[in-house]
Amino acid sequence: MKVLVVIGHPRPGSFCHAIAETAVKSLQSKNHEVIFHDLYQERFDPLLPADQIPKDATVPPEIEEHCRQLREADGYVIVHPNWWAQPPAILKGWIDRVFRQGVAYDFSAEGVVGHLKGKRALVFTTSNTPREDELRLYGDPLENLWKNCIFGFCGLTHFRRRNFESIVMSTYEQRVGWLEEVRQIVESFF
Repeated sequence: MKVLVVIGHPRPGSFCHAIAETAVKSLQSKNHEVIFHDLYQERFDPLLPADQIPKDATVPPEIEEHCRQLREADGYVIVHPNWWAQPPAILKGWIDRVFRQGVAYDFSAEGVVGHLKGKRALVFTTSNTPREDELRLYGDPLENLWKNCIFGFCGLTHFRRRNFESIVMSTYEQRVGWLEEVRQIVESFF
């Protein structure tokens, strides 16, 4: 299985990076082919120019490569912090530029045609707000964003998300346990 792993976190050594590293090692231990992108390290340009919005627009080679990898992957692992109930801007820009019409979805007379049918997506997020407070105050906007607005829109139905919180209040032992949970989730999901 070919799995695309994408992390959107600016600080090397973060818990998000530990999650991504654990996911990659877990996938490789099961002999999956891994394509890895650290968007900050790669200095991915999140800005979508107006002339690249149309379906038939010419896009830069690096964006076409990301699109090809999205199309060819059998599964996806996305890792990012929860910033204001959203992914960081660099990751949102990656979605804008790569989950393009003609790549991830199309429109037909019957409606939206998702091109990610039959694929799998696993999203790991981190936050500092305690889970009970987040659910009480905001619901779960990231679950809706990834499950319905992005992957669901593109036809993918085999989806799971795991949020780890509260990172700032967690202990070393908790984080070690969480990384073991990441390993188990990845190995059972793919």
